[in-house]
Amino acid sequence: MKVNVQAVNFTVDRKLVDFVQERMDRLEKYYDKIVSSEVFLKVEKTSDKENKFVEIKINVPGDDFLVKKQCKTFEEAVELSAESLERLLVKRKEKIRDHI
Repeated sequence: MKVNVQAVNFTVDRKLVDFVQERMDRLEKYYDKIVSSEVFLKVEKTSDKENKFVEIKINVPGDDFLVKKQCKTFEEAVELSAESLERLLVKRKEKIRDHI
């Protein structure tokens, strides 16, 4: 799957991009018709410790899914977002299966 990673307000390192790519690839287990995904990594300049935002947009035929999470680390936020997307994709797959 094509994953487009965009960092806002900071420069992203290779390790984080690889982590995101690997985690997004695992989503194909749940729904194999994913066209592409966009991952936005943002850092808010606040004193709050949970200043890392992750937005993941997934394109599937006929629909788009968008999940936003805010955590202390990008890895944690990506993991939580991916888990939410897994649930959404499983629901979508079941819905399509019911119509056939």
